[in-house]
Amino acid sequence: MTTTPSQSRHRAAEFFAGIGLVGEALGSEGIEVVYANDIDPVKERLFVANYDSSVFRRGDIRQVCGHDIPDIDLATASFPCTDVSLAGNRAGLEGEQSGMFWEFTRILDEMGERKPRAIMLENVVGFYSSNGGEDLRAAFQRLNDLGYYCDLVYADARWFVPQSRPRLFIVGSLSPLDPTVVGATICSQVRPPWFTAFVARHPDLKMQAMELSPPVGRAQRLDDVVERLSDRDERWWDQQRTQSFLTSLSDINAARLSRLRASSALTWRTAYRRTRNGRPVWEIREDDISGCLRTARGGSSKQAVVEAGDGQVRVRWMTAREYARLQGVPNFNFGGVSESQAMFGFGDAVCVPVVRWIIAKYVLPLLDGTALEEPEPLVRAVAL
Repeated sequence: MTTTPSQSRHRAAEFFAGIGLVGEALGSEGIEVVYANDIDPVKERLFVANYDSSVFRRGDIRQVCGHDIPDIDLATASFPCTDVSLAGNRAGLEGEQSGMFWEFTRILDEMGERKPRAIMLENVVGFYSSNGGEDLRAAFQRLNDLGYYCDLVYADARWFVPQSRPRLFIVGSLSPLDPTVVGATICSQVRPPWFTAFVARHPDLKMQAMELSPPVGRAQRLDDVVERLSDRDERWWDQQRTQSFLTSLSDINAARLSRLRASSALTWRTAYRRTRNGRPVWEIREDDISGCLRTARGGSSKQAVVEAGDGQVRVRWMTAREYARLQGVPNFNFGGVSESQAMFGFGDAVCVPVVRWIIAKYVLPLLDGTALEEPEPLVRAVAL
């Protein structure tokens, strides 16, 4: 990754590794990825074009055994969101895709005494409400059974980059937190009100909460990441397609665009295609961030970029390079894959600055032992 073994204090395995962006964040914080697994061959091409190919093992996680995993301090899992997402089928952890969570925990179980001291899982916010909250409870219970005390942290990419991408992170440790670092579960930016309610409903679970505050400082704006294309670039939509875009706008969206077009300076906004009253329309975001990047397979999953100002309007699809910038890796090597394949990989990936923040503020203190109590013969739950 972005670190070398001689620089590393800790070792990690990256499950559902995708194009390697969790590992990018780990390496940036001095954690060496020594094992990475994913089933997708295109994501493998993107991974090996940027990171150490010797650690990547392409294959079905159902065929991975605990003894395949080298000694590690941390295991990460960005397991599929398809069945727990609000935009998915909501089959939950019993679904074919999101049910891969159980394969991850099986591997941890098979590692026995070698299982890592800390874990970090990432998924969409819809995970908390999947099956009325039962899926999140079941996940916590399974991790508890493996010996992990678990916390849940909410974070949004918009804290760092111009992308609305809220995500949940489960962070677990085999030893409980030291009482001096335990935080409140009262609602905050990193622990929404429903988490407080979840804790209250499940006093039997071994949950803990580290004191955390969201990052401060200026986040990037869309104009920091948008590619400056020549007005002759063939990626701009032609007059007919642009006119179709314009005529689909509602009065509110048309007025929004009119204000942008009247500006003396160029302005950029993102737009989504929606179906309203049975017909396709375009909607332009009012703010200067993008919507959540998704796997680009058409329909509302694809975002357009609108460039307006000095009386002009141009429209085009968002580029793969803009996807990379919005995920915090502006210099990512696309490894010869197509534009759509790269965008698919990024739509399934994590935002690197978010993961770096979680690693630096939470995971490293766990691995270094500075946030932990001394293990006790009979492990007890940290009081919240």
